[in-house]
Parts: sequence; C-alpha cells; structure tokens
Amino acid sequence: MFKRTSVIGLIVLCISTIALSDTSFAAKGSDVLTGVTTGKRKVIDHNIQRAKQNAVSDALEIALQNAFAELVSRQVFASHLDFLYDQILSHTKDYIITYRVLGGLANNGDYIVGVESKVDLKRLEKTLADARISNVHTDKPVILFFIAEKTPSDLLPKYWWGKNPIPYQSVAEKIIITRMLQERFVVVGNGADHPDPSFYNITFASIYDTASAKALGRELKADMIVFGKASASEAINRMGKEKTFTADINLEGFFLETGEKVITSQLQAVVKNDMDQEGNIQAIAKAASLSAQDLSEKIDAYWSRNLRTEQTFDIKLEGEQFLPRFIALKQQFKKMPEIETLQAKEMSSNSAVIEVVYKGKPSQFADAIMLKTFESFGLEISDVTETQVTIRFIEKGQADRVEDSGNNAGPMAAP
Repeated sequence: MFKRTSVIGLIVLCISTIALSDTSFAAKGSDVLTGVTTGKRKVIDHNIQRAKQNAVSDALEIALQNAFAELVSRQVFASHLDFLYDQILSHTKDYIITYRVLGGLANNGDYIVGVESKVDLKRLEKTLADARISNVHTDKPVILFFIAEKTPSDLLPKYWWGKNPIPYQSVAEKIIITRMLQERFVVVGNGADHPDPSFYNITFASIYDTASAKALGRELKADMIVFGKASASEAINRMGKEKTFTADINLEGFFLETGEKVITSQLQAVVKNDMDQEGNIQAIAKAASLSAQDLSEKIDAYWSRNLRTEQTFDIKLEGEQFLPRFIALKQQFKKMPEIETLQAKEMSSNSAVIEVVYKGKPSQFADAIMLKTFESFGLEISDVTETQVTIRFIEKGQADRVEDSGNNAGPMAAP
C-alpha cells in the first residue's frame, strides 16, 4: 500500500499537523483559508475505506473549526459552541471549496489521514452575519460600546470595564444599541455578558483609558469603538410645580484601523417628573434616543464617505451558456444601487469584460454579487484584485467539486 519511507514521512506529517491544527492554518487569503489538518478513525470490520472517509470528514471539520476561530474572538468562539456544532459543522461540505488527501495509513487499528483543504470564508462570514454572531465583514461597521452612566444616586459612574467595574444595565447603552441593531449595524460585547478585558490580558488604567478600549475592540474584531458617558441630574428650572431633569450623553467614535477619533456626538434632553430617580432615568432614556439617531447618521456618513468611495474596476465574465446567463446577471446588476455605471469593454460569445463604477471596493462588490441567486446556474468568483473581479458561470452543484490530486485524492465524505 505504501512504501516504508512514505509511511514514516506521513507519520511525521500527521504528528506535526495534529499538534498545530487546532490553532493555525498555513495561509489565509481574503476569501479562502488554506491549510493542512489530520483526521483519525478506528477501522471497524476491516473496512479501511469507511475509516478513511470518516477520517477525512474529521480533518475537514477541524479545518472549518479553524476558520471559525479565525473570524471570531475567543470569547465569541466559546459562547457559540452550540452554533458551531449544530449549524456549521453539521454542514461542513457546504464550506469546503476543495480538498485533497495528502496521504493515509493504517496504524494500530486506526486509519490516519493528512488533508489539505480550502475553506470558503465568505460563505462562513455570511452564515455568522445572518445569525448576528458578528465579527464579520459587512457593509456596516462592527462596533463595541463603552458607555459609563451616572445619576445623582450613584456615588461613582457605573461601567463594565476597567478597574473595579460595577455590574449594571446601562439605560443609555441598551437604547442606543437597540437602535443601532435596527439600522443593521453589528454590535459586539453587548448585553449583560460583557467581555472580560483580563481574558485578553488587557488592563485599563482608568475608566477613560481609550487605548485599552481600542485594544479590546481589536481583540473582538470590531471596526469601531464608541466611548463616552451618560449622566443626569435635577435642573434648577421648574415647569410649574414639577421638577425638571436634564441628561447629557457625550460619545466619541474611534476607527480601529487607524486609531483616530472620527465621530463626536453630544446630546442633551430635558424631562419633567415628580420623582427624582424616575426623572433622571427618563431624561437619560430621552437623550439616548436622540443620541442613537445622531450616532447612526454620523457613523453611516463616515462609513460611506471614507470606506465606500466610488471605484472603477473591471468585471471579467466567462463560462458555458454565456449569453442567457450574462443577461440574467445584468438584470441583477440593475438592482444594485451601489453600481453607478456599466460599460462593455470586450464582448465575445463566451466571455465579456465590463468596466464598472461602484460605490465601494472590488471585494465589497464581490461580497454583494455572491448573495445573488439564479435558478439554473451559480457564480464562482475566482479572482478579486484592486482592478478586476473575475466571475465564472457554473452549473448547479459545481461549487461542491473536489480538487483531485493523485491517487490519494478521494470523493468528499459527508460529515
């Protein structure tokens, strides 16, 4: 079956890969994660072929786990193990673009394989985005909020990060995050279960330590952090016999790629109430609603202006049954508001090159077009550069193809 030298070499490969496969992959591209993993299964009833297929499935599951870990923070990974096993690993073959078996051997009743695979990161990202398990690239930024809150009944501001944090449910934070989610922004670290900075070896010097906040945001794979405070107090002025309460919410947004402050939002609200505590909370809630609207508009404007600028690049189209499929794709282009203009540069019976002016980067165009579906065919994006996106028309089911390499490559086993 194998020469002795080949067996020894494979054992070395398998041992080294097992040691590394849980934490690293060989290479990562913009939309594909390529690496080597191993799988091992017992040989039952002398059925080596079945053991080999199951071992390959295990190796592919490890590859997909590695891809999941690449896209999310450690905390998100730990808190979504049920989703990983129930929704992702149960459909492993949907995320494997190609694989090849590097080698296999029967050893002490087991069958061991080494498998090189390519994982479709874009498809995995979409799955996570649809499930709101953020940390993924979308047309809206991923945001981590740090909002300290204080009313007159509080001796010190309440916050969840930094030294001696005080557990609390921030009224302002809850209202603002709810509005941001409605506007399709992705928010990480929200809710009662906030991330623990010490888990990432991050120590806040004070509650206003924005450098540590940025570091935590990067660990959670956020695009931006919003940092600030909300406060309320009784006002001197009255409305008739009723007391009035004022609230201030001051927030700053930082773009984590550069670390620069790019957003400033300062809102104030006044309410009347007979009860002190109710009045303060009501004032914060009113200011938070105004702040959420202001913040949403400002971040949207910044994101569109700076990260969704118009770019000109080529779309190269090719494939079988070209003309009807090209016409169907052009109909989808017309439904994409980000496309400013389309102009044919080259045309033939089975290919075309079109110049497009697009509100965004070529990679963002590729993300958007991969969401389009057609009844009789699919799309394969084989190349994305700064100047060109290459799209090939493929038959239904062709995306599940297997990259055969030598006699050791076999058909994909169902996970």
